[in-house]
Amino acid sequence: MPPIRSAAVVAILALLLAACGSGEGQAGPQMVPQEDTGGEQSVEGTQTTLAERETPPPEDTGTPEVEGQSAQAGPVEVETSVVATGLEAPWGLAFLPGGEALVTERDSARLLLLDPSGTIEEVGTLPADGSGEGGLLGLAVSPTYDEDGLVYAYYTTAEDNRVVRFRLGEEPEPILTGIPVNSYHNGGRIAFGPDGMLYAGTGEAGDMPISQDVASLGGKILRINPDGTIPADNPFPNSPVYSYGHRNVQGLAWDEGGQLYATEFGQNTFDEVNRIQAGGNYGWPEVEGEGGEPKFRDPISTWATSEASPSGAAILKDGSIPQWEGDFFMAGLRGQRLWRLDLDGAGNVAGREELLSEEAGRLRHVAQAPDGSLWVLTNNRDGRGTPGPDDDRILRLAPARG
Repeated sequence: MPPIRSAAVVAILALLLAACGSGEGQAGPQMVPQEDTGGEQSVEGTQTTLAERETPPPEDTGTPEVEGQSAQAGPVEVETSVVATGLEAPWGLAFLPGGEALVTERDSARLLLLDPSGTIEEVGTLPADGSGEGGLLGLAVSPTYDEDGLVYAYYTTAEDNRVVRFRLGEEPEPILTGIPVNSYHNGGRIAFGPDGMLYAGTGEAGDMPISQDVASLGGKILRINPDGTIPADNPFPNSPVYSYGHRNVQGLAWDEGGQLYATEFGQNTFDEVNRIQAGGNYGWPEVEGEGGEPKFRDPISTWATSEASPSGAAILKDGSIPQWEGDFFMAGLRGQRLWRLDLDGAGNVAGREELLSEEAGRLRHVAQAPDGSLWVLTNNRDGRGTPGPDDDRILRLAPARG
């Protein structure tokens, strides 16, 4: 496959201190949000580049540029470059041991391989149903990929949301099925924890009471062995449920000490970041934001739903940007910014900062690359944004070169 367009054009982000932020779709769970319209359906065997598949944007795209600007904010000077362009609603991102990146497209259900030179190759499609906010969603690479070659994906079908595993070029094997499905609130993020277990964030699929029902897989964070069996030390016997009382979890990240944090979409008042404990009840639908009740665990940070819509998350852990070591990063959809949370030694929020504020449009995911940089997926073609001529893009944030 010919290379897609990529760029090494550098800009320096303006980092603005902020005291608030958040929100994806704002309709309550009893209302069906606007259907997604920005993605194509499954395309088998195409040999065109992603850039060639772009739909021509309107003259006034409304998507701000991130290139050709520079600024210094505080002690951290950061460069942003464009890794790839012309994607259709990219959702999941995971890195292979050799440095290549795997990317999912939600609506087309395509699995893409991006090599370090910027060339993208379609390496398969999965049988996902791209209706509404469903489709091909989260992605994870086996911690023992060099030995087993396994990739994991979370996707929507007509009957459920499910987690599968497969080797590139082979058929997927379902390992976790029966996660509630709807046209919205499907969750979808998966990630391997430092304990080697696979975690999945799910949504309540518009059926609010199931978040409090530990017999349901909806509105939960789930934890399974890599083969789909249930770990013996899960908090609920013979159940993949790890925590409950969630509305729609789309971001999972661990700190250096192994503590899990998760992002969660609120309804009309507060979006959240939660510090996750095994067996913890995070309150939905009885509580949105801080409830102050002993039986519920309060979030460590909240935003107005107009300033976040929190999706993917990452914690910087390798020392590549010392000033940000251990900080939590969160991609915002409706908020159109990347949030940085300064976490103290106890895992509490000591400060918050905005990056890419309204400069790149809707942001779906952030992940740390093998070189220590942060990669950010835009989502201006997800049916809710206004795409620019190069959308959707993968952006790279790294320390400025002197």
